[in-house]
Amino acid sequence: MNTSELIGAALDWAVAKCESNIALSSVQDIGGQLRANNNGESIRYAPSTDWAVGGPIIERESILLDKYPDGGWVGQKWISDELMSAYEEGGPTPLIAAMRCYVASKLGDEVAIPDELE
Repeated sequence: MNTSELIGAALDWAVAKCESNIALSSVQDIGGQLRANNNGESIRYAPSTDWAVGGPIIERESILLDKYPDGGWVGQKWISDELMSAYEEGGPTPLIAAMRCYVASKLGDEVAIPDELE
């Protein structure tokens, strides 16, 4: 699936795949929400809609956010000192744009998503 098209549980799953502290074997889609096992407790994992989860990723990864004139958002992550070396992805909300950018920077423009999340 194109990283620029990821949304919902599929995007959250891709973010979980990038995060070393989330065990993918314990992440599942229940009713359109991704859930993760955190010390034996099932928690909602939604970095693309929950600032408490996505915000720290944005800060840690130094993802820049900007609003397009049409109302959409773009996330940008520099990968070197060169001006043109950046990952950039758009989305309808700042969190979606930032998480797409993060996934693109770690996994590339295409991501293999489990069939049940597509």
